[in-house]
Amino acid sequence: MSIGRINRTKGIALAAITSTAVVAGVILIQGAAQADPKLTLDEAKRQVAELQHQAEVAGENANDLRGQISASAARVKALQAGIAKQQAQVDGVKRQIGSLAVAGYQTSGISTTAQLLLSTNPDQFLSQASTAQAFAGQQNSALRRYQMAQGKLTDLQASEQSELAALQAVKAKQQTFITQINTNLDKAQSVVDKLSDAERKKLAEENKKDVEDAIKQRPSRDSKRESQDLPNVPASGRAQVAVNTALAQLGDSYVWGADGPNTFDCSGLMMYAWGKAGVSLSHSSKVQATEGRRVSKSDLQPGDLVFYYSPITHVAMYLGNGRIIHAPRPGKSVEIAPMDEMPYNTAVRPG
Repeated sequence: MSIGRINRTKGIALAAITSTAVVAGVILIQGAAQADPKLTLDEAKRQVAELQHQAEVAGENANDLRGQISASAARVKALQAGIAKQQAQVDGVKRQIGSLAVAGYQTSGISTTAQLLLSTNPDQFLSQASTAQAFAGQQNSALRRYQMAQGKLTDLQASEQSELAALQAVKAKQQTFITQINTNLDKAQSVVDKLSDAERKKLAEENKKDVEDAIKQRPSRDSKRESQDLPNVPASGRAQVAVNTALAQLGDSYVWGADGPNTFDCSGLMMYAWGKAGVSLSHSSKVQATEGRRVSKSDLQPGDLVFYYSPITHVAMYLGNGRIIHAPRPGKSVEIAPMDEMPYNTAVRPG
C-alpha cells in the first residue's frame, strides 16, 4: 500500500473518530443538562437538609471515637511514665555494675598466688581475697538485676509502640469522619450557590427567622421557670435543672464537636445541660444511650434523653407532650420540635 493511500485511510478514520466523539460529546452534554436541571427552592432546601443530616451523622460517628482516643492516650501516658521509671532503674543498675567493674579491674592484673607471696601481710590479704569473692558475687547479682530490668524496659517500650499505633489508627478513623462532615457541607453549599440571588436571600431570611423564633421561646434569663410556650409538665430534681439549661440555649448554633456555652452539636447540648445538673455524660449520642436507666416511650418524663436512627446518630431531650429540644444539624440552631419527626430508637433517664 502506498504512503498516500495510508494517509487517506488515516484521514478517513480520524474523521470518523472525531465525528463520533462530537456526537458522544453532544449526547453527554444533553445528558448532563437533563441530569442536572435547575432546582426549585424547595428541592434545594431538601437536598441541603439531607446533606447537612449526613454531616451530622458523620459528626456523631466521629464523636463516638472520643472515648477510645482518650482511653488510648491515657494508656500511652501511663506507659511512658512507666518507661521513664524503668529507665531510671536500668541506669542505676548500670552505674553499679560500672563501679564494680572498676574495682575488680584494679586487682585483676596479678594472680592470687603471686599477690599472696608478695603481700607484706598475708592474713590481711586472705581477708581481702574473701572480700573479693563476695565482690564477684555482687557483680553477678548486679548483672542479673540488669538483665531483668532491661527486659522489663524492652517490654514496656514494645507496649508503648503498640498502643501508639492503635491510637494513630483511631485518630485516622476519626479524621475520615471529619472529612465526610466537610465534604457534605461543601456539597450543601454548592447547592445553595446554584440558587438565584433572590432565592438565597429568601433562604437566609427563613433561617434567620427560625433562630429568632427559637430565641423568643427561651425562659427568662432572670428566672428559672420554663417559657410560657412550653407545656406545663413539671420536671423533678436535677432533671429540672437540665431542662432549664437546655431551654436557655434555644437559638444557639449547631457546630460539630461543640459543647457550649454558645454553640453545640446534639450530644454536646445534652452533655452541657445535664452537666449543669451535676450529671456527667460522654460527648457521644451512642455512648449516652448507655449512661442512664432505660425508659419506655410511654413513660418518658421531661429531661429524659431520646435517641434516633439505627445505629444511633442523634440525641434530643424530652420536654413533655410529645416535644423535644435538640441541636438538629449543621446550618440549624437549637430548637423545639415534635418528638416523632425522626425515627425513634430508644430513651434513657440520666442521673
